[in-house]
Amino acid sequence: MSGEVGGKRIGVREVAVAAGVSTQTVSRVLNGYPGIRDATRERVLDAVAALDYRVNNAARALGTSLTRTVGVVASDAVLHGPAAGIAALERAARARGRWISTAYTDSDGPADIDAAVRHLLDQGVDGIVLVAAHGATALHGFDVPIVPLYGESGARQRDAAALVVEHLADLGHRRMIEVAGPSDWREAAARTAGVADAVARLDLALVDRAEGDWSAASGFALSEAVAARVREGVTAVAVANDQMALGLIGGLTARGLAVPTDVSIAGFDDNPDAAFYTPALTTVRLDVEGEAAHAVAAVLGDASAPPAEPVLVVRASTAPPR
Repeated sequence: MSGEVGGKRIGVREVAVAAGVSTQTVSRVLNGYPGIRDATRERVLDAVAALDYRVNNAARALGTSLTRTVGVVASDAVLHGPAAGIAALERAARARGRWISTAYTDSDGPADIDAAVRHLLDQGVDGIVLVAAHGATALHGFDVPIVPLYGESGARQRDAAALVVEHLADLGHRRMIEVAGPSDWREAAARTAGVADAVARLDLALVDRAEGDWSAASGFALSEAVAARVREGVTAVAVANDQMALGLIGGLTARGLAVPTDVSIAGFDDNPDAAFYTPALTTVRLDVEGEAAHAVAAVLGDASAPPAEPVLVVRASTAPPR
C-alpha cells in the first residue's frame, strides 16, 4: 500500500503528514467510511494524488472485506444508451474512490447476463450495476447488492416515455404508433408501459406497436410497415431510442414520406447526434449521470440525491398534423 517519491516509499504516514490529519483518518477516507467532512476527505485525496500513493486493493480486501471495485454488466455497448451508462458509472465510482470492472456479454439473454454476474462475483466486487438489465435477471439472493442502472421500478423511464406521448398529444396527434425496444429489456418494458399509460390517460389511439433491437438498422427495417400505417391515417410515432428513430426517418424518407410534414417522429435518450439528424430529432433526456451516481450509491449502501426528472427536448421532427 505505497508508492515511491525520490526513492523513498510513501505510506499512510506520509499521506497523513501531507494532509495534516491522523493516519486513522487517512485509512478511513481510503476505505470509504461515512461521517468524514468533505474538506477533510478532499485534503486526503489531494495528498494521495500529490504523493502518488497507491493502494494495494488485494491487501486491503483481506483486511476489510472490501474490494473498492463496483462490477458492471453490459451488452450492446456500441449503442449510445449502454455506452453513456458505462461512462457515467465509471465517473460515479471514481467520485466515491472506487473503480469499475465491466463484464460484457455477447447477448442480452438471461443466461449470458447471469454468467457475467457470477464472473464478477468470482473476481470480487462490492456490488454490481446492470446496464444490460434483462427482465429475467435475478437481482436478489447474492452476497453483494445488484441493481439495474435505472432502478428496479423503471419509474423515470416510464415518466420520460409519457412525456413524449403528452407532447405529441399537445400538438394534436390522436393516432400513433409505438416503435419499442426489445421486450425482454427492463428499459424497453418501462418505456412501453409509459407510452401505454399516457395513451390511455389521454384517450389516444395506439394503432400499432412494432419492436426493434435498439439499432438504426432495425428502425429502417420497420419503416415499410410504419409507412403503410401513415398512409392509413397515423400521424405520429413514439420511438424507444434515438438510433431506431434515425433509421426509421431514413426509411420513411426513402419511401417518399416527409418528417414531420407527413408524420411526426419522437425518440428517446437525446444522444449527442440527435440535434443533427435531418430533421433534428425531438426526444427526451434522462439524467444519466444522476442515475449512475444513484446506482453506485445503492450498491455501496450509501445515500445519494435522486436523479433529476426527465426533460423533453423539442426539435424539428415533430409538428401539428396536417
